[in-house]
Parts: sequence; structure tokens; C-alpha cells
Amino acid sequence: MAEDPKKLYDVAAGSEHTAGPVLHVRIQGRSRDIALDLLHIGPDSPDDQVRDAVARFMELPPGQLQHTVIERHQNGNITLRPEAVFG
Repeated sequence: MAEDPKKLYDVAAGSEHTAGPVLHVRIQGRSRDIALDLLHIGPDSPDDQVRDAVARFMELPPGQLQHTVIERHQNGNITLRPEAVFG
């Protein structure tokens, strides 16, 4: 598959890659599940590599995700979300 961002986004929005681990991202009021293989990362990829891959995929400046939280789940899925603010 070509690395065309529109095609990657369409595939991520569909069900073609739902069998493997996914990254659930919540950023800028949007939520999306993206197959890890589309991001060229795995469940054990370092946090910075996960953030960089998501920034490229979503066409965001790399530093915009530096304060996000990454949670790893036993099933291999990853969640990237904003830091929770309490109080």
C-alpha cells in the first residue's frame, strides 16, 4: 500500500486492519483506532516512537504530543490520550 496519508486514514477508519493490535488515540477532540502496523510500530515501541508515528499520521507538529499519556494494554493495544487534569 502506498504511504498516501488519505489512503492510510481511510484504511484506519475502516475495518481492514482490525485483527491486530491497535492504537486508540484521543487528541483535539477526536478519537480514532489505528492499526499499529499502519503506523509501523509495535506494542513494545518506545513512547517517543509512538508519539512521532501518531504525529506523522495525523499531520501534527511532533512536539504537540509530548505531554500525552501512553497506556499499554495486555492485549497489545495502546492508548494515547491527553494528561488528565484534576482539581
